[in-house]
Amino acid sequence: MRVVLQRVSRASVTVGGDAVGSVGAGLVLLVGFTEGDSEEEVRWMADKIVGLRIFPDAHGLMNCSLDASRGDLLVISQFTLYGDTRKGKRPSFVKAAHPDVAVPLYERFLELLRERAPGQVESGVFGAHMEVELVNDGPVTLVLER
Repeated sequence: MRVVLQRVSRASVTVGGDAVGSVGAGLVLLVGFTEGDSEEEVRWMADKIVGLRIFPDAHGLMNCSLDASRGDLLVISQFTLYGDTRKGKRPSFVKAAHPDVAVPLYERFLELLRERAPGQVESGVFGAHMEVELVNDGPVTLVLER
């Protein structure tokens, strides 16, 4: 499981011109799954994200977690996180989990985040062509992998 996390002041996602999710201050999570991922990875990642101290405290230092900042989450499925570009000019996506594996993991990840996160948890549409808009705050961008 791989997540690209960006701290944002606001973000939204549209599918076919229709808004399907939007959040205020918090995090955008671009999420990819690979073969072999399981409940264990999903649970670990949800706990890690909610507890990461990447929000500013009263002194502007990154000492606060999502819990402390009461931030929102916008979660976007993105199989291209497992694109392999080492050979040729066209990425290979053979390491990305097939939808029959990835969809249940993605849905479980959303469920766990909704249980743990203090703010709202919005999502895109799995497998859809999405347009994501965000205002990166910091900028703060991290790659998490389990």
